[in-house]
Amino acid sequence: MNALNVAEYTHSLGLQAKTASALMAKAPAAIKNKALKALARLLRENVTALQVDNAKDLERAVANGLAGPMVDRLKLTPKVLETCAEGCEQLAAMPDIIGEILGMKQQPSGIRVGQMRVPIGVFGMIYESRPNVTIEAASLSIKSGNACILRGGSEAIDSNKALAKLVQQALAEAGLPPDAVQLVQTTDREAVGQLIAMPQFVDVIIPRGGKGLIERISRDAKVPVIKHLDGNCHTYVDDPCDIAMAVKVADNAKTNKYSPCNASEGLLVARGVAAEFLPKIGAVYAAKGVEMRGCTESLAILQSVPGAHLVPATEQDWSEEYLAPIISVKIVAGVDEAIAHINRYSSHHTDAILTRDHMHAQQFLREVDSASVMVNASTRFADGFEYGLGAEIGISTDKFHARGPVGIEGLTSLKYVVLGEGEVRA
Repeated sequence: MNALNVAEYTHSLGLQAKTASALMAKAPAAIKNKALKALARLLRENVTALQVDNAKDLERAVANGLAGPMVDRLKLTPKVLETCAEGCEQLAAMPDIIGEILGMKQQPSGIRVGQMRVPIGVFGMIYESRPNVTIEAASLSIKSGNACILRGGSEAIDSNKALAKLVQQALAEAGLPPDAVQLVQTTDREAVGQLIAMPQFVDVIIPRGGKGLIERISRDAKVPVIKHLDGNCHTYVDDPCDIAMAVKVADNAKTNKYSPCNASEGLLVARGVAAEFLPKIGAVYAAKGVEMRGCTESLAILQSVPGAHLVPATEQDWSEEYLAPIISVKIVAGVDEAIAHINRYSSHHTDAILTRDHMHAQQFLREVDSASVMVNASTRFADGFEYGLGAEIGISTDKFHARGPVGIEGLTSLKYVVLGEGEVRA
């Protein structure tokens, strides 16, 4: 496509999405749920066919030398597809929040004032690698009564086209406009530039991918952006804590999967438990090939761990999102220093404390300035599906509108509604 054709194409997508959004906004809950259940069924019926299309993307990715974690994100395994199907069903089973009225209060003048939850309208989603995001975005869009325009990465084009086709089939089955979910069919990057600059059609843009992509979108967009730039998450092991539990959780937070943005990249350990805790977690990480980039004090303790891959940490390591079997390790005096470190170096995504002290837990929850803050749980839980949102459109580290995993509520807005009986203003 030449630039003129790309502009015309994205303009037509915007116009179709805007038209479809009006129909989606008034669609009954039962019809939206019918589409979601149909999509779950279609995903299960087409596992083999979807994997054929996915194989084309994987083959091309490997041939192009795509990094291991990125290839991993590209895979549509039967388990991934089943999780997508379950997410659709979970959303279908959830109450419909569109049209609900909140906080209705009688005013001295006689009028009653409240707020009604309504769809945002049209959102544009720009994402890399993970084709399952196509289903997560589409299903949340359907449930929240929005229309969306999806632009996946060129590396997942065959997978995304196959998934989008099933979404449109499910919408049509339920009697909803297929244009309510549209995938940008071209890999031309100019389409992204056009999509983020159409405020007449698109109400919000949600980028989900690498820091470079999100920085570009945030800089160039002419519509509001819901975003997080990176996921430098921390696990803090407090004094006192259950050492066995801390080893189990710190292991899971780092090694359950290296590529997601909710994997812990930093391990902070209270000085009082470091001598007991670090050799134990060090042995686990050594066995799994995790490189530990530690402060001088932590390295002195970890030296005794057989086979440990130890590297002195630099200042840059405290801010790093590795997305790899690498973790930074730092010994801190206690909860105050841990909180100060996290608020300085973290990306304000997800941070956890492992502790037996209730007051420390409460202080950590109050003072850590992140979108998700956890007590005695793995940071890997910071995910819309695990939070019971059905799915997530992304994670927001912004402080306005939506923060943390963005589910149905994050794709809605509130408008004031006023009920009267003929009142006039004095």
